[in-house]
Amino acid sequence: MRPLIPTFVAVAILGLGACSQGDIVAEESAPTETTQEAAADPLIWMEEVEGERALDWVRSQNERSLDALRAHPKFDQFFGDATEIVNATDRIPYGTIRAGEVYNFWQDETNVRGLWRKTSLESYATDAPVWETILDFDKLAETEEANWVFKGSSCYSAPGNDRYACLVTLSDGGKDAAIRREFDLNNKVFVEDGFELPEAKAGTAWVDYDTLLVGTDWGGDGSTLTESGYPSVVKRWTRGTPLEDATTLLTGDKTDVGVWPWALELEDGTRLQGAVESDTFFTSTYWWFPDGETEPVKWPLPPRATPSGVYEGRLIFTLEQDWQPEGQDAFKTGDLLAFDLATFMDTRELPELELVFRPNERQAVNGVAVAKGAALLSINDNVRGRILTLTPGEDGWTTSPLDLPANGQAGITFADKDEATVFLNYEGFLTPDTLYTWTAKSGTTEAIKSQPARFDTDGLTVQQFEATSSDGTKIPYFVVHREDIPMDGSTPTLQYGYGGFEISMRPSYSGFLGKMWLEEGGAYILANIRGGGEFGPAWHQAGLKTNRQVIYDDFAAVAEDAIAKGITSPEKLGIMGGSNGGLLMGVSMTQRPDLWNAVVIQVPLLDMLRYHLLLAGASWVDEYGSPDVAEERAWLEKMSPYHNFDPQAGYPTPFFVTSTKDDRVHPAHARKMAKLFEEAGLPFFYYENIDGGHSAAANLQEAAKRRALEYTYLYKQLFEGGDAE
Repeated sequence: MRPLIPTFVAVAILGLGACSQGDIVAEESAPTETTQEAAADPLIWMEEVEGERALDWVRSQNERSLDALRAHPKFDQFFGDATEIVNATDRIPYGTIRAGEVYNFWQDETNVRGLWRKTSLESYATDAPVWETILDFDKLAETEEANWVFKGSSCYSAPGNDRYACLVTLSDGGKDAAIRREFDLNNKVFVEDGFELPEAKAGTAWVDYDTLLVGTDWGGDGSTLTESGYPSVVKRWTRGTPLEDATTLLTGDKTDVGVWPWALELEDGTRLQGAVESDTFFTSTYWWFPDGETEPVKWPLPPRATPSGVYEGRLIFTLEQDWQPEGQDAFKTGDLLAFDLATFMDTRELPELELVFRPNERQAVNGVAVAKGAALLSINDNVRGRILTLTPGEDGWTTSPLDLPANGQAGITFADKDEATVFLNYEGFLTPDTLYTWTAKSGTTEAIKSQPARFDTDGLTVQQFEATSSDGTKIPYFVVHREDIPMDGSTPTLQYGYGGFEISMRPSYSGFLGKMWLEEGGAYILANIRGGGEFGPAWHQAGLKTNRQVIYDDFAAVAEDAIAKGITSPEKLGIMGGSNGGLLMGVSMTQRPDLWNAVVIQVPLLDMLRYHLLLAGASWVDEYGSPDVAEERAWLEKMSPYHNFDPQAGYPTPFFVTSTKDDRVHPAHARKMAKLFEEAGLPFFYYENIDGGHSAAANLQEAAKRRALEYTYLYKQLFEGGDAE
C-alpha cells in the first residue's frame, strides 16, 4: 500500500515526535523570557553547533572518554562482536517489490555507505539471491567527494508501464536535511536536467512522470519554513521548468509543524493529490487538490485521525480522539473506521461511517496495509504483535488472524496494492528475525528467510510482569534473564524505556544486547510505560504536558518492582534511552539517583526551558508543554534535568552520547548537561559523533563503535561497580 502520509513525516519526525506552538497564549511575553533565559545560561555558547569553542570542548571530552573506555579489557571484545554483527552478510535483506523484482539497500564491511540493488522475486526466495547493483553510494561519495548517507527513494511508474522515475535522497553525514535527485531506475543513472532539490527538510509526492508536489525551503532563506524548521508551502512543479516557477497549492501557518504533499493511487488507477497540514504533531488537516479546481478541499476527518489507505473504495483511518459526527454513532479513541471515498468526492460531505475494528483495553491499532486483493491490520495485543486480515461485508467488517508465532513482534514490512506478495516479519527477544511471504490467493504464510542466531539463548527465559505506578496504574514490563539467576539482587540489569509520542516498545531481537549483555550474564528489562502506544492513544495521552510526571513514575515503578522481586538492585541496575528516551534518562537520573548505577543518555533533550528554540524543538510543544505558557513553564522547570542538576545529589556516573550532525535534537542538550558534571568535579563519560545524524552513527562501523562503547561502560558500572572513570 502506498502510504497516504509522506514517508518524510514518519521517518524524519516520528522518531522523536513533533508538535506545534499553536497553543501559546503568552505571546507578547515570550521574547522577554527567551532573552532572559539566554542571558541567564552561562553555557549558551555550547548551542553554536560547530563553534570553535564548543567543538574544542567536544574533542577534549571525546578523547578523554574514548581513551578510558577503549582501554578497558572488554572494549576490544565488544567492538569485535559488534563489528561482526553489523557486517554479517547473512542478515535478512529486507526490501520492497516492484513489478516482480525485490529492491534492497545493503551495507556491510565492504559497502560501508551501502548498495541499492535488486533481484527477481524468485531469486530472492533462494538462499543465494543474484543481485544487480543499481547505485553504489561508496563510489558516488568518492566521486563527488561528499559524505553521502542514503536516506531512501521515492519512485513513480504509470499503470501498465515499467519505466520508473525515482527521487533519491542523500544526506550530508546523516542529517534530516537532504538533497533529492532524480534517478532513472531502468538505466541506473541520474537524470541529466531532471528533478533536483537543494538541501532541506523537504517532502515530495509524484503526480505523474512529469509532475511533482513539493514542500521545501522555497528560496533557501527559511521564510517559507515553519517555526519548527519544516515546509509550510506545497507547490506543483512541472518537469523542465525552474523550481522557482512551481505553482503554489497550499500555504500553512508558521506555527504548524509542517505541510507535506501526498499522492494516493486508487484501485482504478486514479491518482489523488493533496497535502497534510500538521497543525500540531497530534492534530492534522488533510487537503485534497481536485483536478481542474483552484481551491483545496478539506477532508471530513477530526483533527486527531490518521488515514491508512483505500480498500474496496473505502478510506480507512484510525481515531486518536472520541468522535461523534452529526447524525451518526459515537466512536472511541483507538477505533479503526472507514467511509466510501467516491461518495465524499461527489458530495464533499462525510459519508456514513463504518466501524472496521475496535481494540479492547489491552490492544492498539498499529496500522493498515493494502495489498493486491487484501487489506491487513497490524495490532498490539498485550504488547505482542499480531496480523489480521480485514474483510468488509453486508454485516460489517470481519477479521481473521494470520498464522504467525505468538509472544513476539509481528509486523508488515512490505505491502502494495499492485503487488500480490506481502512481506511479514516476526521476531522476539530470543527469536531471530524471520521473513514470511503471504498472498491473498494462498491465504497462508511461508517463511523464506531467517536470520541466524547472534547469541547463545541456552538457559535464557522471558517473563512479563506488571508494576504498580504512583497513581495505581498497572505498568507491564518484560524481563529477559537466565533461568537460574539468584533472586538476591545481584544480577547486573539494563532497563530500557522511551515513553513518548505514542511509540510502542515491543519484543524484538537484538544481537548487540544478546552478545554483549545477556551472554555476559546480565538481565534486560523493557518497560512499557505511559507516553507510548502500547495500549493505544489514551496510553500516550495520559502523559502529555503537565501530566508527564506519570511517565517518569512508571519507569521508576518498574525498577522498584524488579528490585523488590530480587531480580536486581540499585547498585546493579542501569538504564538506557535515546531521543525522547534520553529525556527519560535525564529525568530519571535527577529525580531518582538512588535507583541506578549507570545511565546511558543517547541524543537527549535535557534543557527543557530552551528546547523549543533549538533546531526542531518547536515542533514538540504539544508533547512536553511550552516554556512560554506560565503553567507549563512551571512544570518544565521542575522536570528539566538541566535545571534540576544538584552537584551534591550523588548521581551515578552517566554516559552522554550525541551527534554534531543531528539537526533534529540539538547536541547542546548533552553538551551543557555534561559540562555541569565537569564543573562540579563529578565523573561522567561523553561521546559526540562528529557525523551520524539523529542515530549518532553515519555508517555500520560507527554504529559498532558506539555500541561497544556503551556496553563497555555498562559492564564497567554494573559488573565491576563503576569506580568513577
